[in-house]
Amino acid sequence: MESQRAAVTAVVPTPARATASPEQVAKFRSFNRYVTRRIGVLDDHYLGQDRPLGEARLLFEICRGPDGASLRELRTRLGLDAGYLSRMVKALQAQGLVAVRVHPDDSRLRTVRPTPAGRAEVEEQERRADSLVAGLLEGLTGGQREQLTGALATAHRLLRLASITVSSVEPAGPSGGHHPDARACLEAYAADIDRRFPEGFDPADLVGPGEVTGDTGAFFVAYEEGRPVGCGALRRLEPGVGEIKHVWVHPGARRLGLARRLLDALEQAAVALGLTVVRLDTHATLTEAREMYRTSGYTEIPAYSDHVYGAHWFEKRVG
Repeated sequence: MESQRAAVTAVVPTPARATASPEQVAKFRSFNRYVTRRIGVLDDHYLGQDRPLGEARLLFEICRGPDGASLRELRTRLGLDAGYLSRMVKALQAQGLVAVRVHPDDSRLRTVRPTPAGRAEVEEQERRADSLVAGLLEGLTGGQREQLTGALATAHRLLRLASITVSSVEPAGPSGGHHPDARACLEAYAADIDRRFPEGFDPADLVGPGEVTGDTGAFFVAYEEGRPVGCGALRRLEPGVGEIKHVWVHPGARRLGLARRLLDALEQAAVALGLTVVRLDTHATLTEAREMYRTSGYTEIPAYSDHVYGAHWFEKRVG
């Protein structure tokens, strides 16, 4: 993870939008205070169990996988300071709820696994949490419950999108190969569309590192909790014209609005490179992509290339 961060060249902010008003900030914070009080975050005995929320949540995260998790994974997933995480793990270990071992494939990593007692506590934690939420919802009508849960789903989606960072990455190492996260995203992209295209997909069609770096273009990776969950490429097509390629989002991060965030970043990069027009093509099967491009200001144009996978061609002025 440290090497990954070192190779990231820039974090691209969300394109310029109106700053949140003081009233919006106040409503957000008021909601946070109300929820934390109602669910017992401030209590040292969260859900009536003998531990605060921090330890309870950590134990839950450790139990999520069949084999627990490494300390590195937990630190990244929860955004915890290494020292604070270590203290909490030691507290859970002293109570017989987790066991810490050296990773069998990497002696530098330590893994934390739940004991049977740890799993039993999390099961009880889940039962109590479900009961607490059910009790809160009982005070509403059926229609009000649907309204509330729908609003919470929307809030969850938007908060996830707000927390995702979109970063430009440069080719890695003296060989000039793709940055590891860029390579991982391109491989996932290729596998994804290979399943969707009736004729399959040839990975040789992917952009090369030299096409998307420096004055020739750009490559962006989207990160959620330290994990790459999307990508997009821009390459110079001809003087003043760029081409957008391989806009892809991991299935687990779709329907958040992330593809548009990536598209915005690529358009900003095009402007920074002095390009005034960006173009792209899509396959006939990618109907959702065509709709996104149309609603993002792209106009369908005649074919500008003989790209084997192109069936629809689009263009947008950006500068």
